[in-house]
Amino acid sequence: MKKIALVIASVIAVLGFMAVPAYADDMCNTYNGPDKDIICGSHTEDDAQNKIGTVLNAVFGITGIVAAIVIVIGGVFYVTSQGDPGKVTRAKSTILYAVIGLIISLLAFAIVNFILGAMK
Repeated sequence: MKKIALVIASVIAVLGFMAVPAYADDMCNTYNGPDKDIICGSHTEDDAQNKIGTVLNAVFGITGIVAAIVIVIGGVFYVTSQGDPGKVTRAKSTILYAVIGLIISLLAFAIVNFILGAMK
């Protein structure tokens, strides 16, 4: 008797935890929350491309600002070197590397925007 009760309880427990199919279309017709477009799938690939482009453009902008600051710091090093060859070399290399970084950042910006524009 205990075994039969245990089997019936086990079957009821297993069936109780089974997934019930959800109908998303019905939910999307009645749900009006702030994230309805994400849940119901009304977003497009253009939205994702725009978000990726915005994030990458912000990163490239920050990189450009940092490169400009490093160029200014290299200029200060050059002005304050007082003719010391070691300090002059350090200042010139700082400016050179900052300019190279700025050029790479600008090229990356152009390539990413070209690719995102071609994907639309």
